[in-house]
Amino acid sequence: MKTRNLYKGFCLAVLAITSIGLTSCKDEPDKYEVAGGTPTVNYIRCLSSEIQNYNDEADTHYTNGELVESASPQAILCLVGSNLRSVYELYFNDQQAVLNSSYITDNTLIVQVPRSVPDLVTDKIYMVTQGGETVEYTFHVDIPAPSITSMSCEYAKPGSTATLYGDYIVNDPNTPLEILFPNGQAVTDIKVNDNRTSVTFTVPECTEQGPLTVTSVYGTSTTSFYYLDSRGLMFDFDGVTGLSMHGWHNNLAIQNENGITGNYVQLGNGEAVINGDGSKWDDAHFSFEYWPGNWDPSAGYPKGEQKLTDFADFSKWENMAYKFEMYVPTTSPWSSNAMQIIAGGIDLISGGQAGVDADGNTVAGANNTYISNDAIPRALYRPWADTGSFDTNDEWITVTIPIKSSFIYGYSGAAATGTISGEEFFTSLTLFVCGGGVAGTDCAPIIRIDNIRAVPYK
Repeated sequence: MKTRNLYKGFCLAVLAITSIGLTSCKDEPDKYEVAGGTPTVNYIRCLSSEIQNYNDEADTHYTNGELVESASPQAILCLVGSNLRSVYELYFNDQQAVLNSSYITDNTLIVQVPRSVPDLVTDKIYMVTQGGETVEYTFHVDIPAPSITSMSCEYAKPGSTATLYGDYIVNDPNTPLEILFPNGQAVTDIKVNDNRTSVTFTVPECTEQGPLTVTSVYGTSTTSFYYLDSRGLMFDFDGVTGLSMHGWHNNLAIQNENGITGNYVQLGNGEAVINGDGSKWDDAHFSFEYWPGNWDPSAGYPKGEQKLTDFADFSKWENMAYKFEMYVPTTSPWSSNAMQIIAGGIDLISGGQAGVDADGNTVAGANNTYISNDAIPRALYRPWADTGSFDTNDEWITVTIPIKSSFIYGYSGAAATGTISGEEFFTSLTLFVCGGGVAGTDCAPIIRIDNIRAVPYK
């Protein structure tokens, strides 16, 4: 039987287990006491109700109370037998589980399978008594295939160092971890961190876009993100794909020095200061905008003035994210103000003057009132907030902004009072470093941005 590592129902209650010891208050007359003798397990039931996923295998089982002989990490199990209060420690393979006396009786013991990957696989549960006796029970833990959630830079150049992040990234000495790029080239110099949640490697030669394939001793998975992703690419700043800036600041300098894929747009110059309380408005140095349309509202939307929905399919925006590569040099770190990532339909913002466009739609024209608005939902990107200062260590990184979970704020940092109306909401895009509701320190950052795109996130 197969079980998954995503659960609901009873699982949520048992996940509150926090006590490792088996002691309770000394003054309670019915306090829990570890029993003597030898524990016996007759069978094990799975108490987790699994959440079905769209990519589940056809033979995946959904259990709640079924007898099981295997389970995934973090599954909730009930061991049924006798003298189970004699269990003082419990291990799945060589990984110790958390025990809580509130979930142990003479005949039942409820426990969560440890999420950690075993170093030594024995396919056994080990029950250790207080006297040191060990009782074995045959049980298999289904370690998942590598789960890769992100890459340090999706446009990392061949020969550079990159990192994949996720879980269950196992480099077994007998079955080494394998990472293949879209052209089939394998990576070299693999280094997996101790808790198996990241792997660093040298990027091979590859000019093809597509997902990475990661294989461990426990199986194979394919990344949801693409290397060199050009899907939904709206701005590459090279004139090859997508558009250029179009708004009040369309003359913002586009640099080429140290670019990840050629030209990029730069916010800040290392001299223009933004203040710590976020009250200073410096759109001349810290704003990028693309507003569709021109100064004749009745005109159409020719090339260079098109709606962004012509470049990316936002029909399933709930499952999409904005992505871009970013470089913040160590010499000009970022320590205040949010990058406000603001979309908006032509009824909120458009190029040129207000009026009626060639399609008969009312357009708002160029304005800044929609920016300082707590009704229009936007993302507030503040990577400096946790540490007080942020830079990218003189490297390009990929930034991911999931739309559904991120576009929830107003200008001030409070919850937005309005909602996203639908795919027509995404015809424009503004990136403006200002405000955001979290105080920082005065800074003069340089923020380089490239390859702005809207892509599937899930």
